[in-house]
Amino acid sequence: MSMKAILVHIDEHDGLPSVLRCALLTAMRFGSHMEGLFVWRGVPRMVPVAPEGAFLPASDLVEDLERADRERSARLRQAFETFMAEHDVSLAVSGRSETEPSASWSEQTVTGDDALGTVGRLHDLIVVGRPVDGQPVPMMSALETALFESGRTLLIAPPELPKTLGDMMVIAWNGSTETARTIALAAPFLAKAKEVVVLSVEDGMVPGPSGADMARYLHRNDIAAAAKTIRAGDRPVGGAILEECGALGCDLLLKGAYTHSRLRQMIFGGATSHILAKAQLPVIMAH
Repeated sequence: MSMKAILVHIDEHDGLPSVLRCALLTAMRFGSHMEGLFVWRGVPRMVPVAPEGAFLPASDLVEDLERADRERSARLRQAFETFMAEHDVSLAVSGRSETEPSASWSEQTVTGDDALGTVGRLHDLIVVGRPVDGQPVPMMSALETALFESGRTLLIAPPELPKTLGDMMVIAWNGSTETARTIALAAPFLAKAKEVVVLSVEDGMVPGPSGADMARYLHRNDIAAAAKTIRAGDRPVGGAILEECGALGCDLLLKGAYTHSRLRQMIFGGATSHILAKAQLPVIMAH
């Protein structure tokens, strides 16, 4: 399995250039086809118009919002196609070349985040923007739909443009099933990395194999990985991981998502939540 089919979630936000950059860097590495997907936001057909709870058709409001979606789609398609043209990426319905990136545009007029999960099942990788505190887009709901409903790997683009992607990879290893599955799904990235470090935080492990065990497993699959264990100290586990990534010069972090339940994460936080809120580098996640 490679990363030949990439779905790129396209929406209006400050991090869109980084989303496109992450998709392109991946496509250049694997000769992938990038499908830019815009999902209409839309509006329910019936909305409350009185405190008593009466519902009436909101045809004028629907028309206005649909017009806004059409205009947003046109702007984003132009931005997507301009970006591809600037980087000499050919536009095609589907990728045919084994080595050269290609791109196409699609949109879903059936509103809601579900499309990311369903369309994503036909791709090897889904590229989304990292939600930023205080900004409505990109939405965490879109990221989680892609994560939990597609069965595929996510590449989460940071707010700022990355210079490189996948040369120096860190695996945030905590012994969990989710991380083991993410490693399997992201194997093409690991195989092409120049350096791989299996990073374990003593305070963040669950019962399972050690980082050294995982490094030995990767060696059997021709991935030269080194194991490193650190202590979180007074830092959150996610913060310790991100600080170590910075010290190592990491340009792609691999993290299994939500080892504990999402409800527990919302109440108590956790390494996944911290990384989703703070990461300044591209992150690969799967569940």
